[in-house]
Amino acid sequence: MNGSNASPGVPAHPSTLLSLLCSNDEAVAFFAGVADLDATDPADYLLEDGVRLASGARLEQFARAGSGDAFCFVGEGGEERPVVYISLDGEAGPLALGLPELVRLCLVAPWWRDAPGRSAGELQAVADEYREDVPDLDRRRDRAARVLGLDPAGLPSEAAALARLAELSRGPLAAACLVVGHEGEPLDPLFGAAPTNP
Repeated sequence: MNGSNASPGVPAHPSTLLSLLCSNDEAVAFFAGVADLDATDPADYLLEDGVRLASGARLEQFARAGSGDAFCFVGEGGEERPVVYISLDGEAGPLALGLPELVRLCLVAPWWRDAPGRSAGELQAVADEYREDVPDLDRRRDRAARVLGLDPAGLPSEAAALARLAELSRGPLAAACLVVGHEGEPLDPLFGAAPTNP
C-alpha cells in the first residue's frame, strides 16, 4: 500500500507546518534527529500491505521513525486530521488531534514512546536519561519551536503532554482510529491501561 495515497495532481502536503518539518534545517535536525520523526522523504513511505483502518477511512503516512514505524493522518483533510502511530511491532494508536498537537508532544517529550505503563518516578528517570544523551535538548527544542512559529514558553509541560496522550489512547478517538493488520486482526493498542502505581 502506498503510504501517501495522494491523488495525482493534488499536492500531498500543501500546509506550512508539514513543509517546515520536511525542509527547514532546524526543524529537521530536531524532529528527525531528536524526536525520531522524519518527514523528509514522504514519497518513499510505504505502509505494510494490508495495514488499514478498521473504519475504512483513509490512512496517509506522512513521516516515519528510524525503526520504520509510521506516523499517519486519518481521513481526509489537512493537518487538523488525527494522527496515529503504527509500530512494526504490531502496535498502533492515536497520538494527537492534528499535526500541531503532535509537534508539541514531540517538542516537550521526544521520548514519549518510553512512557506507557511507567510511574511518575520512572518517567522522570526516562526523561533524565534522554537529557543525558541529548545535553542540548532544551536549546534544540526552542530553536525548532521558533522556526515552526511556536513560543517555547507556551509549550505544554511534559506531564500535560503525556496526560493528553493517555487520554487519547483511551477515548473515542482510539476506537475511531483502530488499525488492523494484513491478516485483518486489530493491532495491539500503542498504550495500554493507565499504570496503577503513581
